[in-house]
Amino acid sequence: MRRRDFVFGALGAGLASSGALDPFVWSDPTAKAAPVRGVIPYGTAVRTDLLDTEFDYKAAIVDHCQLVVGEGGLKWFDLRPSEDQFVFDQPDRLIDFADRNGMQMRGHTLAWYGAMPDWTQTIASPAQAERELVHHITTVVGRYQGRIPSWDVVNEAIAEHPESGATIRNSIWQERLGKRYIELALRTAADVDPSAQLVINDYNIENPTQQCRDRRQALLDLLRDLKDRDVPLHAVGIQGHLPGDMEIDKEGLSKFVEAVKGMQLEVLVTELDVIDNKLPAREYDRDQIVAARAGDFLKAISDVARPSAILTWGITDRYTWVPTWFKRDDGKPNRPLPLDAGCRPKALMKVIDEFTGAAE
Repeated sequence: MRRRDFVFGALGAGLASSGALDPFVWSDPTAKAAPVRGVIPYGTAVRTDLLDTEFDYKAAIVDHCQLVVGEGGLKWFDLRPSEDQFVFDQPDRLIDFADRNGMQMRGHTLAWYGAMPDWTQTIASPAQAERELVHHITTVVGRYQGRIPSWDVVNEAIAEHPESGATIRNSIWQERLGKRYIELALRTAADVDPSAQLVINDYNIENPTQQCRDRRQALLDLLRDLKDRDVPLHAVGIQGHLPGDMEIDKEGLSKFVEAVKGMQLEVLVTELDVIDNKLPAREYDRDQIVAARAGDFLKAISDVARPSAILTWGITDRYTWVPTWFKRDDGKPNRPLPLDAGCRPKALMKVIDEFTGAAE
């Protein structure tokens, strides 16, 4: 595997301001040489429970990645089993793994409608909701201040079908605080760690459907509102869970990225995979379509703005969320990720290498 030197520089000063930003640069608090193959850092979502038992899985992450993000661990359900308890075992373990291997860790996620523990249903008033959200973000971001340089502060805030009228997705935070929970989360995170890159992360904006067009517009409207009010925000995370049987709306996605860039916001690809349940059975054919779909997606973004990172939601087909929701009718294993079930690179890995610069 070809490796290239990549220097993790210091984060720019004043990152949490809402003004013009220099391109985000990943820092290296351990001062180790990172195992980076490309100019744009590549990373993956990691299951920490597998790191001590699946040695080829662990080796693949170390070999291919310079960024990691926990599949769980920092979500409320994992972190807050009770109102007065924080359990940091999983994220502590992952960030230590990242440090030992010269990687960086992204934080996912601080405010989301999903993966909420049952006790949060007892949050009854706006005042209580504000206290809990501020307490949570202050505690979590504060614990990893200076160690986690980039946070998905708000995840999936846009309604599934914004054309129905409500553009912000319903959640306990939306119900108790209204739309202002988004600003509250961002300002709190910025106060705790002014050096961190603050991200709004969302999905289903890349296809040529009316739903995707409506979601792009709703997200742009939210971003403009936040920027107009000087809310600290630095980047948009485009998840990229791509339906393999659907073309990318390359023009629409590029225009979206252009609008984001015009607001002096950066773009990250945060959860890339290609859902292959409707693709041909033959593995070679399927892998080529998966790679082509991801290539179209990455090109539509990169033609306008260089992503500050590209991450997939998992690295090997052995461990992926896709068959849980999109199992193939023919019973064949899904192949949505860069490495096959044996941790061997596929065509998708080659495409990622081309866009990160690792193939040069």
